[in-house]
Amino acid sequence: MRGISLEVGAGEITALLGANGAGKSSTLLAIVGAVRLQSGRVRFDGADVAGFAPDALVRRGMALIPEGGRVFARQTVEHNLRLGAYVVDDEATAHERIERVFTLFPRLAERRTQVAGTLSGGERQMLAIGRALMSGPRLLLVDEPSLGLSPRLVETVFDTLASLNRDGTSILLVEQNVARALELASRAFVMQSGRIALAGSARDIGASDEVRRAYLGL
Repeated sequence: MRGISLEVGAGEITALLGANGAGKSSTLLAIVGAVRLQSGRVRFDGADVAGFAPDALVRRGMALIPEGGRVFARQTVEHNLRLGAYVVDDEATAHERIERVFTLFPRLAERRTQVAGTLSGGERQMLAIGRALMSGPRLLLVDEPSLGLSPRLVETVFDTLASLNRDGTSILLVEQNVARALELASRAFVMQSGRIALAGSARDIGASDEVRRAYLGL
């Protein structure tokens, strides 16, 4: 990856799109410090946080929901959520956030004592989102949240992201469902071969047949 320049405004949903292998997931990993930058800056709340450890970024208000609904398979649903609250010192706050997650995803409330490895794919994705929310992030980086989910669960996940955004959470979204991502986002960046090839409003990018063919493989 090289020559990448993108931004997510406060309270905004920004989509990062492109064909498989374009570098989208690697970009998210670089932002959260899981991939070391060779050069360049990552600015968050006006400060350069390039090189910060992932846990330091979580404490500052940034959280990644990785691709594939990754969870701690041998731990219960509730313990997974508590692991997501490792930066929260106040038990009352942790409890309040757990209850908020259970309000967002009632199915997780029904399975709070169930071992996470026995959940369905959709339930694991809900849990991965819920665990990220436990740190109280102001910026969520979301990698392929609809991957492998049924259409009904895809709607649940996207409705949840929209709800979080209405509550003030900024979101950088990598998503294979291009049409749905462009409906949700206000701005979009298109990657090609490790570079940002195009940027603009989600509406303009979604309306261009040439863009859809050239950059999105549609």
